[in-house]
Amino acid sequence: MPASALILTAAILVGVFMSDLGRRAITTHRLLRPLLIAGAAGSIYLAAFATSGAGLALELVGLGAGTMLGLLAAGLMRIEYDPTGGTAFTRAGAGYAVIWLAVAAARLAFIYGSNHWFSASLGSWMHTNQITTAALTDALILMALAMTTARTLSLATRSRAATNGHRLNSRTGSGI
Repeated sequence: MPASALILTAAILVGVFMSDLGRRAITTHRLLRPLLIAGAAGSIYLAAFATSGAGLALELVGLGAGTMLGLLAAGLMRIEYDPTGGTAFTRAGAGYAVIWLAVAAARLAFIYGSNHWFSASLGSWMHTNQITTAALTDALILMALAMTTARTLSLATRSRAATNGHRLNSRTGSGI
């Protein structure tokens, strides 16, 4: 298994778990850190993108799957607003962790399997569909980066809505 796959997976899991598990304040730093990590990882690990055909379609599928998984994971985080401090918090537990671990394990199992269990059939499928190894690799990386980015953008949007909703309700006197 390529060391880059292990490094990227470990970096994402450690970053996500350190910033999300338990009750955590939503800060600018917390929102920017995963986006910066995703940007740096993308610039290091992404090869030349496919510009047409099945390779491009596969990369887009990876991007879409990662986005949907990131939104699923974000949906498992509860947003809370503390009116005394004026701060929004998240609460994430075992279900959230299981999603991230399952996706990481599946990605690593696919990478391992493509080299050891089903390399011939995968190679035949890639040849038939004119998909390069770079496009397949990019699809897996895009999936990981899109999952992180979608989770972060969802968190930013939901925390802003919770904060603004509380401010609006406190002005009208209805509370939350």
